[in-house]
Formats: sequence, C-alpha cells, structure tokens
Amino acid sequence: MKKVIVWFRKDLRIHDNPALYYGSKEGIVIPLFIWSEDEEKELKKGSASLWWLHHSLIVLSEKLQKLGAKLILQKGNSLEVIKKLINETKADAVYWNERYEPSIIKRDQTIINELEKDQIELKTYQSHLLYDPYSILNQQNQPYKVFTPFYKQCLKKEVTRPTKIPTSLLAYDKPIRSLTIDELELLPNIPWYEKFHKYWEPGEEGAIKQWKRFIRDGLYHYQKKRDIPTSDAFSKLSPFLSWGNISPKTIWHALEREKIIIGQNILNDQQHIEAFQRQLIWREFGYHQLIHFPSITHTPLRSMFRSFPWEKNEDYFMKWKKGKTGFPLVDAGMRELWETGFMHNRVRMLTASFLVKHLLIPWPNGACWFQHTLVDFDIANNAMGWQWTTGCGLDAAPYFRIFNPMTQGEKFDPNGDYIRKWVPELAKLPPKYIHRPWEAPKDILRKANIELGKTYPYPLVEHKAARERALAIYNSLK
Repeated sequence: MKKVIVWFRKDLRIHDNPALYYGSKEGIVIPLFIWSEDEEKELKKGSASLWWLHHSLIVLSEKLQKLGAKLILQKGNSLEVIKKLINETKADAVYWNERYEPSIIKRDQTIINELEKDQIELKTYQSHLLYDPYSILNQQNQPYKVFTPFYKQCLKKEVTRPTKIPTSLLAYDKPIRSLTIDELELLPNIPWYEKFHKYWEPGEEGAIKQWKRFIRDGLYHYQKKRDIPTSDAFSKLSPFLSWGNISPKTIWHALEREKIIIGQNILNDQQHIEAFQRQLIWREFGYHQLIHFPSITHTPLRSMFRSFPWEKNEDYFMKWKKGKTGFPLVDAGMRELWETGFMHNRVRMLTASFLVKHLLIPWPNGACWFQHTLVDFDIANNAMGWQWTTGCGLDAAPYFRIFNPMTQGEKFDPNGDYIRKWVPELAKLPPKYIHRPWEAPKDILRKANIELGKTYPYPLVEHKAARERALAIYNSLK
C-alpha cells in the first residue's frame, strides 16, 4: 500500500486540507511538521505568531490522533528531514499545500528537484487562498496594480469547493521518532505572550468558534460597524487564516450559502456579506503583490519613495511602541497590540500612518514591530498594509493621505470607550476632551486625576505642524 508523507505547513487544520484529504485516499498517511528556523526568514521574528503556531500544533496533533495518526514533529533542514523520513518509512510520496513567501517558493522548488531525482512522487495543492494566485492577470497577461479591477477579475472566477474531512486515517504502524511541541522551542524567551490566552483560542476548534460568533454577532452589521473598534462587527479571523486554522474557501462558500438563506430581497444583508467577501479578496491582493513584486517586504514599490528623508528618532519610536505618544487613539491601539497581539484594522491604519507621517520614522521599522507583536502576522498583508498606509505601494491613492488622530477618534470612538479600555489613565475624562486631553481645562483634568506630562504625556508632535511637514515632503517627491 502506498505510503504518503503529508507535510503540514501553514495549513494547520483537517477540514479543506487537500494534501491530507488526497493523501488519505491514496493509502497510509504519515503527517509531518518541520520547524526550520533558518528557512523561516519572516516567521522566526514573529514572536506572537509563533505562540499561535505552538498552540495550533497542539490542537492539530489532537485532531490527527482522533483520526488515527500521529503528527511527527521535527526540526532542521526541511529537505534533510524529509529525505530521512522517506528512508525510515520507505514512503512513496510527499504531498503538501503551497506557500507563497519568496524564500519558501525557492526552498520548495529545491526540494521538488531533489525528490524527483529519487523518483519520489510529489503533489502540491492550493489551499491558503481562494484562487490560484498565478491565474489572476490582466488582459496583457501582467499582474494587477490596482485593487478594483483585480477584485472584479476575481469575482469572474470560481472558488473551488473545499475538500472534506477524512473520516479516518491509515497510520504507519511502526514507531517514528518525534520531538514534542515544546522541543520545537517556538515560544519567545520573554513570557509577555502568556496573557494572550485571555483573548484567543488558537487552532482549528477556536477558528470554527470564532467564525460562528462572527456569523451570529457581526456579519450582518459588518459594512456599517466594521470600523468601530468596540463593536463585534469585525471578524477576528485573521490569525486563524494566517496559520491555516480555517480555510478561506470554507468561509467563502459558507457566505455564499448565507446569501441563499437570506434571499435576494434582503439587499442590506447581501451588502454586508459582499463587503466581507471583498476583504477576503483584499487578502488575495496582498499575495498577488508578494508573488509578482517580492521586494514589497522591504523596498517601496513607488521608486520616488526610495529617497524619502526619514528620521531615525529612537525615542519617538519607543514611545510609539509603548503607546505613549500623547495621542489617545494611537496609544490605545498600541497598548491593545501589546496586551492582546491584535489591533483593530481602522486603528492599525491610524497607528501606522502616525508613525510614518507624523513622526517620519521608516515604515519597515513599524512593519518589523508588527511582525514581532501580531498574532495574525502575515508577510503579504503586513507588507501591503504598511506600503499602502505610507503611500509607497500599489493602489495607495491618495498616497499623501494623513489620518488625523483626533477626528478619527471622534468619528469611530465618539464616546471614548475604546480609549478608556486601553488607556485607563484617561478613563475619567468626558467625551469632549478624551481625544484631545491637552485642550481640557485644568479643573477637568484635576477631577479626572490627570497631570499632563506625568500621568499622561503631552503629544510628541503638534498635529498641524507635523501634517504640513509631511505634506511638504510628499509634494517634493513629485
């Protein structure tokens, strides 16, 4: 009977896992996960993301055990680990689901070339995205550089149906040496991540629970309330998607079923669903850029930004990271990030804009901090988001947009509930001043137990002056 090594990567689930499903159809399945720090150039810096990986592997291991197979855990060079396992088990084939980071694509091709020499059967599948990312091209057979036509082209293509969960697995019947999850040493040395358990349940079970919560509490408010950081209208599915705890195709087809259930006459509900589907395709656009413009992770895609006169103010950068800029909504976002490993998307855009446009600190510095602290770190979407916010990426018009921290707060957190939660020293300020504490009269500050410069900082910069400085630089780039 054929023996198939199923190599798990960023697909840590048993539903809609084509490598696992088709491997189970072929014969004996040998599930494998390899942690290779030298090969994971992006992920090894993602402390919060690796916490997620650690706990996702625990869940995956338990689920595979229930199906009758043991997850083999190894460290080291992927090709060497796979070859050794092939020799030990006399495996006939290796199946995996594709990844799209430039260094991983190159690594995988090397493995394919080497295993083909040994006449090992290889099959790879597309499960991390809705569409084959190489198939979305414009009429000139070139990659899209603007989202809207990319989005429209995606809608013309069919999202293939998810594969089923295997009912059981034929397991290899001899013992195979495996590390424990702890021996992979994924968890950061500094235990700042321990509080994440209060906010997250990583793994496939947690993903399904979160999806059901979103359908129940958030989906049908999504279009109207997704920008409100205290609402339930945003999905919080991004970390589950990042490590493949949930399949984007499963989500897509579930949304299509929702459309059928609610019927065509409920236009408002249809709009909420389509708005969320649009965000799934925005995620695809990030990978479209990563594949076709791999320098996106470190180099501005607009060449004129390569001479941008950035400032390297380490004091300002540290205060931004700690949520001590003196701008309440910015500080709330950065503190939410440190506490939970997550930040609401509207606030994420604001904090990024503030760093690069108010403080003129290079966007790769901010991208690196997000890489370290986000449980939903995703190399494609992190790079796209920072380039878009900076104005140096594709479809970043108007690239000179500068978010106003006060008016953003007044619009999306009008009562200051989000700020009160994450910046408790401002909790007693009335809504009129919570976005601008420096404008509050002395008696109001005194009643709120606030002493600016001591209990809460003065703003690092004056908004109007910082905006004019940034605009002058942006205009000079033209």
